[in-house]
Amino acid sequence: MTTQTEAAIPAEPMTHRQVLEALSGLLLGLFVTILSSTVVSAALPRIVSELGGSQSAFTWVVTASLLAMTVTTPLWGKLADLFSRKLLVQIALVVFVVGSALAGLSQSAGMLIGFRVLQGIGAGGLTALSQVILADIISPRQRGRYMGFLGAVMAVGTVAGPLLGGVLTDSSLGWRSTFYVGVPFAVIALAVLQKTLHLPRVRRKVSIDYLGAILLSGGIADLMIWVTLAGNQFEWASRTSAIMAVLGVVLVVLAIIAETRAKEPILPLWLFRNHTFVFAILASVAVGVVMFGTSVFLSQYMQIARGKSPTETGLISIPMAIGSLLSATVIGQVITRTGRWKRWMVLGGILIVAGAGLMGTIDYQTSFIEIGAFMLILGLGVGMCMQNLVLAVQNTISVKEMGAASSGVAFFRSMGGAVGVAALGAVLDSQVLSSISAGFARLGLPLPAGGDAVPDVRKLPPPVRTVVEAAYGDGIADIFLVATPIAVLALIAILFIKEIPLGTKSGIEQQLESERANGTPPTATPPTAAEELATEAADLAGLDIKVEEPVRRDTLVGVGGPGPQGQVNGVHRLDRVGGATLAAQAPAGAAMMSAAEQPSFGRQTAAGGPERIVRGFVHRPDGLPVARAALTLINLGGHQVGRASSDDQGRYQLLADAPGTYVLITSAPACQPQAATVVVDDAPVTVDVVLTGVSGLVGEVRSADTGLPVAGAVAVLADSRGEVVASRTGGADGTYRFEDVGAATYTLAVRAQGYQPVALPVTVAGLGETRQDVELIAKASVRGTARTRDGRQPIPDARVTLLDPEGNIVRTTYTGTDGGYAFDDLVAGEYTVVTSGYPAVASSLNLAGGEVNAYDVELGHADA
Repeated sequence: MTTQTEAAIPAEPMTHRQVLEALSGLLLGLFVTILSSTVVSAALPRIVSELGGSQSAFTWVVTASLLAMTVTTPLWGKLADLFSRKLLVQIALVVFVVGSALAGLSQSAGMLIGFRVLQGIGAGGLTALSQVILADIISPRQRGRYMGFLGAVMAVGTVAGPLLGGVLTDSSLGWRSTFYVGVPFAVIALAVLQKTLHLPRVRRKVSIDYLGAILLSGGIADLMIWVTLAGNQFEWASRTSAIMAVLGVVLVVLAIIAETRAKEPILPLWLFRNHTFVFAILASVAVGVVMFGTSVFLSQYMQIARGKSPTETGLISIPMAIGSLLSATVIGQVITRTGRWKRWMVLGGILIVAGAGLMGTIDYQTSFIEIGAFMLILGLGVGMCMQNLVLAVQNTISVKEMGAASSGVAFFRSMGGAVGVAALGAVLDSQVLSSISAGFARLGLPLPAGGDAVPDVRKLPPPVRTVVEAAYGDGIADIFLVATPIAVLALIAILFIKEIPLGTKSGIEQQLESERANGTPPTATPPTAAEELATEAADLAGLDIKVEEPVRRDTLVGVGGPGPQGQVNGVHRLDRVGGATLAAQAPAGAAMMSAAEQPSFGRQTAAGGPERIVRGFVHRPDGLPVARAALTLINLGGHQVGRASSDDQGRYQLLADAPGTYVLITSAPACQPQAATVVVDDAPVTVDVVLTGVSGLVGEVRSADTGLPVAGAVAVLADSRGEVVASRTGGADGTYRFEDVGAATYTLAVRAQGYQPVALPVTVAGLGETRQDVELIAKASVRGTARTRDGRQPIPDARVTLLDPEGNIVRTTYTGTDGGYAFDDLVAGEYTVVTSGYPAVASSLNLAGGEVNAYDVELGHADA
């Protein structure tokens, strides 16, 4: 019996239905997070008022959750690169629900803030891991479509949360019930996650950077507390302010130093050399400020500046959620079809700037229709940018760092929200206190003790109520004006992001391809007992078995050719047996059963019993019969029920021992084996079997320059739809071989270290082997030094540009402190080197492939 370990990673992309099933539990868990977070937002003014909290406490009820989510997001992302992502999602969900339930028991603003921290830890995990898992199972090109679903779930949760929270708060259940509303959804989400989410089980040694996590968390937390308290609890230019600022900066610097030395850094610093990542996080910070700031302070505007109920507060948030829902889903579908995403992010950035600017014009008398229109514009912009910023980064990052990179973008978005809410809350606190003090002075009233407490405007006399409403209405408008320049920064950052065509491989496919290219077996865990039973069942038929993660398919009945239901790498999928999915493959050189082993063809029935017969013909696609084909019938318990061989006319007949579902396995020389599901009752069942011929593709990879074999070249075979059929690593003699390949036209792509990749069409014949040799052109490199004309002094920071014969820019770089420069991975041929720093110098260069070319340049003025 043979068990192949690459079963842990699917050999073909998941279908749309499979992706939706895998994402169902994840989306439900994310919905729980969004719902539990937003259901409280409409009730926060009343909650803080009843708990006796101040405006600072109101800000920190929100900021505490965002802070915890911010500082733990990179940690969750790194854990996702080390441990089971499915288990981490479930842990994050449990942590979030526990935090929510405890928050409902709060007796003071301080307790509420503490339990909100626990909520934030769980929310950080769900936010980061949802993006990582999405990247695992879906290619970047298709990811926009499913990120639209992610955005839709967030939008529905954002709409339903405030509405439900407002209704519960206004009901006899009170505001405490808002913290428990997500618990039943969470229980369902945990069950669905366990059933539907199946990911590769990667096992490797882990090393978590605890020191970096502690220093980074402490530094960010200190700086946020400083921004919140400065100007209220102490002066900006005070000793306390200076100590907190310096302490925060020192902790962040120490965290950076720790990250440079950590084996598994929480946030790998090399990511910051990726320009897409840098500009994406800059834009994410700004988007976070606007997005979280709007959701937090809108409830105060509605309930304090306008005197509306929590339910009415929930209604006003609908336009922003609808805008986000529409743009996330529609634009996600467009991006999937076109592969172009930058234009939509630029448009989203413009809409965010416009929406924030328009929100800065409101006051306590602005029409709700106008506010709704402004919120719609803001929501459209956020929906276009938020998920696509993550998509842009994931498209440029290797699968091994997908968790850290995805969580990095989420980290900076959350940090922007946390710092933004804290800073904007501090501005609002100062503005409101100043306005209320001035208003009370005009009325000739003294400012009451605890003047910064969040008021309940329903209980205030009309003159005082007008002062408070005006103070909050104008103050909240001012913080939107403060947020507008930040939104402009997001737009500028988006403009600098380079659009790279979206890839077509999911994270799991990239991992499998990488491991095959490196010659290492994909990671997997030992087969379970059910998988062992399934393997033994098909082994009875003389087949090798792959045991895969249980995956449901619309059609699992007999397959034979390439296609969605056809062969992938010679594998034919069967029904689930004992909880596992079988994939049968004919072993190389497998011999047919001997005549002694083959039951004679004929009627096999119990005397006087019902005719539970499986019979039919075995033939080729052209109708010619296949003689001496071996057929084996196994039950779902994995036991052989009957064996037979076809006669000269291709006829066969088998007897089933009881009514039920069976698997019929058929194989023949020079044919692809086939498996089909058969349902047997008390009457004969006819099942005709079509076997297609086995073909092969072989060839030799050589260097175009030397004619010598290229060892270790990776050959990838893709069908007409662009889906990978198989990949092979060539031997030391440069030979590659694909066996059991269906007759069709394919694209053969070959790459090797130090050579330019090549792709060419190849047609595989119906029988026998097709030969296709491949020549690879060696890559060229050039290194040199820029010096003064006398050749003595190196010239640093000189710009060196490489042009092709048509004058197009191939590469650009700057010389280092030693005057050195280098270009790698070039095609051999003629180039022009343009060097500037002094007056520009242009010269011709002929690069030879397969070697490092030395080329120094001299710069200086003509009279130097």
